[in-house]
Amino acid sequence: MLSRAGDPGPAIRGVLRLVSELVGLNRGRVLLPRESDGYLSIHYSYGLRRAEREQGIYAPGEGVTGRIMETGQAHIVQDVDTEPGFLFRAVSRDTLPQQTVCFLGLPIQHDDDTIGVIGFHRLRDRPRAFDDDIQLAGVIAALIGQTIRIDSLVHERTRQLEQKNHALSSALARSDVEDNLLGVSPAFQKLREEAVKFAETDVTIMLSGETGTGKEKFAQLIHRHSPRATGPLISVNSAAIPEHLLEAEIFGYERGAFTGADRTRPGLAEAADGGTLFLDEIGDMSPDLQSKLLRLLQDHEIQRLGSTKKIPVDIRIITATHKNLQQAVNEGKFRSDLYYRLNVIPLLLPPLRERQEDIRILAIHFLSVFADRYRKTINFGTGVIPRLQSFHWPGNIRQLENVIERAVLRATTSKILASEIEKILNFESFVNPQDGETHSTDNGQQRPDDRSPQHHRPYRRVDDIEPQTLETVLKECHGNKTRAAMRLGLTPRQFYYRLKKLGIN
Repeated sequence: MLSRAGDPGPAIRGVLRLVSELVGLNRGRVLLPRESDGYLSIHYSYGLRRAEREQGIYAPGEGVTGRIMETGQAHIVQDVDTEPGFLFRAVSRDTLPQQTVCFLGLPIQHDDDTIGVIGFHRLRDRPRAFDDDIQLAGVIAALIGQTIRIDSLVHERTRQLEQKNHALSSALARSDVEDNLLGVSPAFQKLREEAVKFAETDVTIMLSGETGTGKEKFAQLIHRHSPRATGPLISVNSAAIPEHLLEAEIFGYERGAFTGADRTRPGLAEAADGGTLFLDEIGDMSPDLQSKLLRLLQDHEIQRLGSTKKIPVDIRIITATHKNLQQAVNEGKFRSDLYYRLNVIPLLLPPLRERQEDIRILAIHFLSVFADRYRKTINFGTGVIPRLQSFHWPGNIRQLENVIERAVLRATTSKILASEIEKILNFESFVNPQDGETHSTDNGQQRPDDRSPQHHRPYRRVDDIEPQTLETVLKECHGNKTRAAMRLGLTPRQFYYRLKKLGIN
């Protein structure tokens, strides 16, 4: 009955009924602590009236039942009339048979913790041996304990899922599901509103921000909310395509234009006709290609490689970069006339560390995605979200996504523990290995280059941060070392190490 039950209530009451009818252990009751005050109350019973169930309440240590809960020891009352600790709280003596009545009370336990009490009445003058009844009651108590524990875990899991759904629903209520952009922070909401507002025009928009902040998703948002939404959105990552192929990729080529051009191929600018052309990492374009892009913006026409024919195109251009293009213009590395044409509407995407309110929502979202992908039932343990919120996130949303995926894959239980997140973040925090050296992590361990993650926290030597800077920031943060570490772009461990290294008390 217990193993097949979805709801423990009818199953437990059914077991108590069977024990009463077949064995003579009567008026069985299961008492569990109330959440409000810890008093024991009757949750399940057989043979008790409603008023009796409501009267069966015991303070910790009160009566036989309270002592069983407090000590975790069984208590056998041979005669309820001679036991001073038997209170007749639930069932009055007048209700019981006139013969000698015994009471069997046993703790309900799980992993050596007493979680409740089970009790029965029994006539002493029965042919069945007392020890047999005690043994049977112990087996029933153990089975009911497992059932209650499983039901508790199901309720906890349900509560966590409800919280997760509430968090996601709250985020999605303020975000467009179709845009796949999650965030409730003021900075994110303001940026999104501006992107949607300028999407209605045909002006050129430049998205800038650190790697992993979601520039391509914002380009998709702008296109989807623009009058060109029915047209194509064509994306080009300038940094991912070799320089000698990028021009052919964007503008197309005629057959025989260069070695290997065995057929005529239209470029991505033509493919975007009537829609939007998104040029990612625009700062990596060569000067020659910059001049051709400028002509495209001025004349709204392209010329394939190997051709003298000009083809008109109706496209809107959105660009993105993680570089400081104004500085590149000042250094002569980027054309100023092109920069001003591209930068009509600049939108700066804030880094994840400045969107702390969004880290919880994004983490829960990624957890749901990867739990579903890898068919796991999993949740965040205590302390995980605060630790994620305190991390610097040099790789921003993309790095957070990678961390959550790695945590889901590594998890061996139903919870992602804060200690496991700490290990992953420590790996993420070790110094930039692109100089070909092995560097130490926050905890001093060495990691070789071939294990480097995709994103890294910029390495800073201890000497680079003067003691006065550490003390000043610590004072401004009122002694909060974690907050001071975040201000300096360090993990708490890195910050503590510097305090120790520089002898700051």
